[in-house]
Amino acid sequence: MAPSVVSLLLGLWGIRRENSMWRDEAATWQAVHRSVPEIWHLLGQADVVHGLYYLFMRGVFAVFGDSLLTLRLPSVVAMAGATSLVTLLGTRLADRWAGLAAGLAFALLPAVQQYAQEGRSYALVTAGAALTCWLLAVAIDNPHRPGLWGAYSIVVLTGALLNWFSLLLLPAHAVTIALSRLPRATAVRWAVASSAGTIGALPLVIASSAQSRQVAWIPPTRLSTLLGLLLTLLAGALCAWFARSKEDHRPLHNTHLQPTALALPLLSVPPLLLLAASLTHPVYLSRYILFSYIGLALLIGTACRALALRLRTPPRRLITVSTALAFLGLLPLELSLRSTAGRVDDVLCTAENVAAAQHRGDGVLFIPAARRDTDLVSPSAFTGLKDLALVRDPLTSGTLNGVEGSPPQIAAAMMTAHRILVVTDDQTPSAPTARDRTKLRVLKMHFALRSATSEHGRTVTVYEARTAAVPARSTATTPQRRKTAQVQPRQRRRGLQHP
Repeated sequence: MAPSVVSLLLGLWGIRRENSMWRDEAATWQAVHRSVPEIWHLLGQADVVHGLYYLFMRGVFAVFGDSLLTLRLPSVVAMAGATSLVTLLGTRLADRWAGLAAGLAFALLPAVQQYAQEGRSYALVTAGAALTCWLLAVAIDNPHRPGLWGAYSIVVLTGALLNWFSLLLLPAHAVTIALSRLPRATAVRWAVASSAGTIGALPLVIASSAQSRQVAWIPPTRLSTLLGLLLTLLAGALCAWFARSKEDHRPLHNTHLQPTALALPLLSVPPLLLLAASLTHPVYLSRYILFSYIGLALLIGTACRALALRLRTPPRRLITVSTALAFLGLLPLELSLRSTAGRVDDVLCTAENVAAAQHRGDGVLFIPAARRDTDLVSPSAFTGLKDLALVRDPLTSGTLNGVEGSPPQIAAAMMTAHRILVVTDDQTPSAPTARDRTKLRVLKMHFALRSATSEHGRTVTVYEARTAAVPARSTATTPQRRKTAQVQPRQRRRGLQHP
C-alpha cells in the first residue's frame, strides 16, 4: 500500500543521521553487544523494561552485523507496518479514502518519523498497538471467533513486554467499547482478553517498579509540554467535529465501530492518564505513548474524506495535494530530524573529540557517570586513558555504566593524574551525587582548565595539574570553531566498535 511505502522511504531517508548516535541508542548498542547471560545480569540491575527488545536486537545484530543501519532498520520496518495497519483500520471503519488519508497522515507525523529512525523499542510498540486496534475492530465485528480475542491478548502482552506503558492502550479501548454500546457478551470477551494480557505482563511491571530510579531524571511536566498536548487534542477534536456527516455513507465492512469512537479515546486517554500519574511521580514522555498518534491519524483521515465529500472533489486529488503540501511544509523539521542536531547529543562525535584531545596516560572522568557511554560505544577513542572513577566495569557489575568508587577513592585517583579529560553535557554540570561533587571540587582546587570543546550536546574539557608550567587558559569553543568541528570529526570517523 502507498502509505506503508511512503513510511518506508521516509524511514530510509537519512537513516544514518550523519553518522551520529544519541544516548538512548547508545544504551541499546551497549546492551546488545553482551551475551544473553550478561544481558540477563544487566536486567537484574537496570533496564528490565527493555529486556525483550535487547534480546530481539541481539538476534538482529547476530544476523546482520552491527552498524547504524542495523540498529535503526527494525524501527523503520515496524513503523512501515504500523502505517499499513492504520491504513487498513481506517479503511475498515470508514472507506478506502479515509484509510489512505489516515495512513499517509500517520507516516508524515513528525514524531512518527523521528522514532522510525531510532534504535529503541517505541516503533515496535507502536506497530503492536496498531495491530491491537485492528484486532479489536475485527473481533468486535466477529465476537464469536475466540481466536481473534486470543490474538488480541497475545499482542497486548507482547507490546507490554516491549514497554509496559503500552498497557495504557487498554483504558482507551475500554472507553471505545463503552461508547459503542456493544452487547454485554462482547464487552466480557474483551475484558477477559485484556486482563489475560495484563496479568501476563505483571511480573515485568513489578520488576521495573523496583528500578524506578531509571526514570528519576524525568523532570516535572513543563508548560510547553502541556500546551503541545492540548493543541494535539484540540486538533483531534476539530477533525472529529468536521468529520461528522449525515450524508448517506456506508463503510466497506459491516462494522459496529465508528472511527471517532476508536480514535478519540486512543488519542486522549493514554496521554491524560500518564499526565495524571506524573502529578506524583514525573514519568510523562511523549515517546511512552507514541501509539496515541494512531488516533490522530485516523481522525485526520476521516476529516479528509469528509472534506472531499463537502467540496465535491475527487478524494484522490485532495489527498495527493494535501500530502504534498504537508511534506513540503514539514521539510525543515524533517531535515533537522535526520541531522545530528535532531537529537539531544551525539555520543560518537564526543568520542572523536576525546581522541583528538587526549595524550597517552591522561585520566578521564565522566560527569555524570552516564556519560561513560561515550567510552563504551567507541572504546578505541579512549585507548591509553585511565578511568579515574571506575572500580567495577559494566559487564561484571551488571550495569550500563559501571560502578564508581567512593568520593575519597575518586579524589585520591585524581591527585595521581597530570592531565584529566572530563566528558560532560553542554549545560553547566549539575552534581547531584557526592561522587560528582568530589570530582568538581578536586578539579577546581588542584587543576587548571586548558581547553574545552563543545559539540552536539556534550563538552570535552582538558585540565592540567596546577603544578604544570603551562599557563592556564580557557579555549571554550566559539561558534566558528564549533562549525569547523562539525565537519572535521565526520572526516575522521572510522566507524563503530564493539564495547
